[in-house]
Amino acid sequence: MNDSWKDLKSLIATPDLPELGPTPRPGRLPLNELTQKVDRFFAEAKLGAPLQPCVRSAALLWHDYLDESHTISQNIPGADGSFLHGLMHRREPDYPNAKYWFRRVGRHPAFARIATQAERFLDGKGEKELASRLLPGGHWDPFAFVDECELATPMPPTESIAQALRAIQEVEFNALLSHLLSGT
Repeated sequence: MNDSWKDLKSLIATPDLPELGPTPRPGRLPLNELTQKVDRFFAEAKLGAPLQPCVRSAALLWHDYLDESHTISQNIPGADGSFLHGLMHRREPDYPNAKYWFRRVGRHPAFARIATQAERFLDGKGEKELASRLLPGGHWDPFAFVDECELATPMPPTESIAQALRAIQEVEFNALLSHLLSGT
């Protein structure tokens, strides 16, 4: 699929990053418009039926349609479905349930990309302590990320730690899309 994930990400782009919690952003697309864009992407990319639920669930999640994403992700078997399900519950917020789903994920292939990009981002921001908690031994720890999001969710969105976590949430999302659509 090469860079199909970049095409999809461009198609569903929003002017701001998702919140750590469930709050919908003013910049999200209306559900019917998002559905039309995703359907068009499926047709143009000739995306096979097995990948469509994962991609649709991810697009809904990116646009803060947590319930709609959940309806799909809970029926996707395997690590990819569990990953999406965990992301949704983290944003809901239902932190213990998010951790349950991340336990079901195991060592996901996207974790290496998340670790590399999150480390680069956090180093650039001088967030060494946060990096040590999220990347023990250089490996992505989705459970630590759930914990950090839980601590930061009540903070004002302008707080630097909340901004950093929202940026890392985008890194996580991009790595998952890349895995889904590029096979890496």
